[in-house]
Amino acid sequence: MLTRAELKQQAKAQLKGNLGMLFVVLLVYVLVCLAVSLIGGFVFSKVPVLLYVVTYAVVPPIVIGYYMVYLDTTYGEKPQVATLFRPYKECWLQSVLLNILVAIFTFLWSLLLIVPGIIKSFSYSQATFILAENPSMTAKEAIDESKLIMDGHKMELFVLYLSFIPWILLCYVTLGIALIYVTPYMTLTITNFYHNVKRQSAPVVEASVAEDVVE
Repeated sequence: MLTRAELKQQAKAQLKGNLGMLFVVLLVYVLVCLAVSLIGGFVFSKVPVLLYVVTYAVVPPIVIGYYMVYLDTTYGEKPQVATLFRPYKECWLQSVLLNILVAIFTFLWSLLLIVPGIIKSFSYSQATFILAENPSMTAKEAIDESKLIMDGHKMELFVLYLSFIPWILLCYVTLGIALIYVTPYMTLTITNFYHNVKRQSAPVVEASVAEDVVE
């Protein structure tokens, strides 16, 4: 397993020559999400349920597409805006179901107390990467695989996120301008973390009976 410093060094190397396009990808991604929120909120203001339906139909696939862009970048490919929209064709239903299942499972664990919910959110954290890399997987398979590869690595990811606090503060100080660099840098680092825990994992296994009862 690479250290945090090594993961970040990899990310810095991967940013070279790709920062501009990754910013364009981020811009398109944010604009689509904002459009869904603003237009949907205006059109369906009197029917909130329809707003939720539209949001869940549009946003989860482009989130998977966003991670596909970063996976491609870590594999040495040039990031492309078109990749954002691949999941609408390749795994639209799986991405929607994944979003719903993770929300439900995390909520159920949170009923026990806040801490179990947070811990389980880290267990499920790699499911988006897994589905982005394996669009033919079912949502439940991606979640099961995430739980498997994150076993013993949840604290590592938590500390990795904490290490970006100074960078996040920099974004506030610069009124968001630093996001142009910090967002792709942080996302590439987390993508490299995924590659590292993935390489140590075994094939997908069935979830334990105890967890199946809860989930």
